[in-house]
Order: sequence, then structure tokens, then C-alpha cells
Amino acid sequence: MCGIWALFGSDECLSVQCLSAMKIAHRGPDAFRFENVNGFTNCCFGFHRLAVVDQLYGMQPIRVKKFPYLWLCYNGEIYNFKQLQKQFGFEYQTLVDGEVILHLYNRGGIEQTASMLDGVFAFILLDTANRKVFLARDTYGVRPLFKVLTDDGFLGVCSEAKGLINLKHSTSICSKVEPFLPGHYEVLDLKPSGKVASVELVKFHSYKDEPLHVACDTVETLPSGSFDLETVKSNIRILFENAVRKRLMAHRRIGCLLSGGLDSSLVAAVLLKLMKEININYPLQTFAIGMENSPDLLAARKVAAHIGSEHHEVIFNSEEGIQAIEEVIFSLETYDITTVRASIGMYLVSKYIRKKTDSVVIFSGEGSDELTQGYIYFHKAPSPEEAAEESERLLKELYLFDVLRADRTTAAHGLELRVPFLDHRFTSYYLSLPAELRIPKNGIEKYLLRQSFEGSNLLPKEILWRPKEAFSDGIASVKKSWFSILQDYIDQQVDDLLLEKAVEKYPFNTPKTKESYYYRQIFEKHYSGQSNWLPHYWMPKWVKATDPSARTLKHYKSATQE
Repeated sequence: MCGIWALFGSDECLSVQCLSAMKIAHRGPDAFRFENVNGFTNCCFGFHRLAVVDQLYGMQPIRVKKFPYLWLCYNGEIYNFKQLQKQFGFEYQTLVDGEVILHLYNRGGIEQTASMLDGVFAFILLDTANRKVFLARDTYGVRPLFKVLTDDGFLGVCSEAKGLINLKHSTSICSKVEPFLPGHYEVLDLKPSGKVASVELVKFHSYKDEPLHVACDTVETLPSGSFDLETVKSNIRILFENAVRKRLMAHRRIGCLLSGGLDSSLVAAVLLKLMKEININYPLQTFAIGMENSPDLLAARKVAAHIGSEHHEVIFNSEEGIQAIEEVIFSLETYDITTVRASIGMYLVSKYIRKKTDSVVIFSGEGSDELTQGYIYFHKAPSPEEAAEESERLLKELYLFDVLRADRTTAAHGLELRVPFLDHRFTSYYLSLPAELRIPKNGIEKYLLRQSFEGSNLLPKEILWRPKEAFSDGIASVKKSWFSILQDYIDQQVDDLLLEKAVEKYPFNTPKTKESYYYRQIFEKHYSGQSNWLPHYWMPKWVKATDPSARTLKHYKSATQE
């Protein structure tokens, strides 16, 4: 996890523009480099480094003797860089996994490069010999990327929007800062003046398609075309374990977030099992956060005891959570209600990890709810086909919601997140299964995933079959939800009259509650006029919900009252 920043065709002094690059210093606390591009005095790269691999030669932009005309600034992890080296006979100059991007590009161009990378990434690749700039982002947008491109060809690129919003340019108003779309690459021509012109934006991978890099995966070919239940369950176990195994690539200590829910518990259990197998000589640290006696803390305790991790509990009170709201919204760059709620706990636990431990590479369970239909409202899906469509929509929008939350809250404290549920091969296989296999069954969501690990003894049975509890709900008690605590506080902060006139002040995504108005006010304070970064609020489907919390849904209420 790093922070990348680049400008092409800047009219202003680069030493002044460089101040914007410092806005993302939290993403790379170990080192910083600012480098001009030879022959293009108004083009530059900025890089904040979190040293996870090759601590000696890992600074960026990466340049190697074999390709002196290529400059690479990237944020991510490429898990198959050694397999690609073996397959194509690449000769690496460093131990940095991202160096493979240079070799792939030289061999087959940008399309093959983006398609063959098994990992999470956002990169800026400059080819001065052919005067091209390339931008690319992984399938689910696990690694963030933003850009701004003006009509006269000034381009700014950054890991977070906050590194672009204050850039200076000769035209009085800079164009809109926008998130770069996941699963796409963009080709831009670099003019002698240093300005650029966009040539094409190409979608290189759809999450439903088996990725091209399967050809050099470490897992053997799976039985294809067979949807026999035992075969399916076996394949799910094999691919999930493989997803965790490939993410063990790190020279820094590995830890794991553990809420005690199914997703983080499976990740932690498989992670610890594999760490033992490859003789990693330190205990796995697991981290849970919640208010005193919250459901998440109690469940996480059970899991940690079962798997034998070195478990840490972070207990916070409502005042600490409320005090963190503004810094959380600044870090997130969004005002989405459920994202803000869930981010506060994750932000506080990440802060603890950074200050109190030496774990840096942090595993987490993001992506499972979207992939395996884990949200409670999936019980109300009219048909398996509509449930499958909704699952795909949620995956497509992950970069706006849960993936955004997971990245920003951990990156704010210089941690690197790893999310095995969003492994390309695992997700494409799961999505290839018949729609009726993936729906909730017997009143239980993620039924197939749970079934697949039954009998493995990885988790206690009550955890494997624990009902869905949203992270922002599970950190508080059942008697009073976290969202209720927030709403009670905010009710005193926002006047009724302000909410009544909300449509005049905020015509786009107009806040309907005092809570959403409060978050929007804070967002606009830091990112005025950028409300379009959030196309719509996250809300459950097929139910008449006025709040995104699962605890407001009938299914949850009936389950807790039984």
C-alpha cells in the first residue's frame, strides 16, 4: 500500500504543486520521493512508500536499465509476478512485484499487461519513447485512483482525491476530479509540451469472466461444467484457500481484522492455518473492536480462542466514536450514511494497530457480502436470477462503498489491506455457479459458503452459522445500535429548519435525515462541490427501508426476538 501522484503538463511551479502530493503522506509513512521527468520539465511523479516488499530497491517511480524510457508509479500487490517471470523468462532487476508491469508492457502492450496481473493495483505508466501515458486500476478497485484532466491537456493523477482538489492551473477552474473506473485502462498521448490527450478508455476485465492469468496460477485446473454440490463445495474451499495463500507475500508482519462474523472469521482461520504450514515464526494478531459486551467482541473472542490467535480487543465508547466522525469523513472522501457509520470502528481499530502493534499487512473479509449474497435483504429477492443481478451490481459498485471504506480507514494509518474474498479467480468461479445455488436457504444467507466449510473444523459451528450482522451494528449492543447512538447525538446538532431547506442547499443526493445532513455538511467543508463522487446512497433493495441498517429490517428483528 502506497500513495501515488503524478502531473503531466503543469503550468504552475512544480515545487508549489508538490504540496498537494503531501496530502496523501499517510499512505506511505516510510519514504517519499518527488521526481521530474527527463525532457519534460512540467511532468513529475510523487511517491509515498509503505515498504512491504524489497526494502532496498522498492522506491518509485520504478525504472530499470533494460527499459530506460519507462517510468512506473504503482500502488498494489501483484501476486503472480514470480509465475509470470517463469512463464515468460523475465529478468528482474529488483525484488519489487510491480516490476513485472514493465516487462509485460514491453512484451505485449498495455492490454496484455493489465489482463495478466493477478492482484490489486492502480498504476501510472509513462513511455517516453512512444510518448504515451497509461493509467490502470484492478477489477474491483481495491486500490484507489483519481484523476483530473483539463480541456487543455493538464493531467493530475492520485491515489486519493484530496491530492488533486487544490492543484493550480492557468485556466481559472480545474475540471472535475473523478474516480478512475475499476477494471479499466486508459491510453493518453503525451505531447512535446508535456500536455496529454486521451485516446481511449478500455474495460480489460469483467468480474464474471475467468481472468487470463489463470493460465499461470498455482492451483491445478478445476473440474469444469460440473455443478455437483460436493464438487462445488470442494472448489470453493480450494480457491478460497488459494486466495489467502497468494496474499501471504510480505516482508512485514501480517495481522487480521476479526469481527466474529462469518467472513472475517473464515479469513482469520484459513490465514492462521496457512501461516503455520509455511512456518511463519510469529503468532497471528487478530483485532476486534466494539463497545463493551457488543456482539462482535463476544463472537471474535470465541473465534480467536478456537483458532489460537494473539487476540486484541479495542473497546471504545460513544464519545470517542462521535469525536472521530469528521476525521473519518475527511479520510473517506464520501458522505454515504452506512459507509460513514461502518468506517468509524474500522478507523479506530486501524489507529490502534498502527500505534500499539507491529502488524502492517492486514487481512479482512470485504467483498463476501456482495459476492455470496450476504446482506439480509437478499431474503426478499423475487427470484434467484434477480438476486444474482443484484450481487453483480453490488460488486460493480464496491469501489464506492465497502472497498472505499476498507482502503481509506486502514491507509489513513499506514496499513496495507488484503481482501481474499475479492480474488479474481475465486469471484469468477462463484459467479459462474447457477443462480439458485447462491441464494439464501432455510432463512440463512451465504448458505453455500457456510455449507462449503462445514466439517472442516476451521470455526466453531455457532460462528460458521452466525447470522449476518452489519459491522456498524455489531460493534454496539443489541439494546442500542450504533446508528441509534449517532442519530441521538446528531439530532441535537442539526436544526429542523436546516433539514427542511436541504433540497435548496444540496439539490443532488439531498439529505433526507439529520444524520445524512450532518455528514454532508462535513463533506462539503472539505470537498466543496464534489458531491458527485457518490452517485447514490447505499440502501437495501426489495424492502421499504428508510435506513441502511440491517437492524431496521423485519428479518433481523424477528431473528433476534426468537
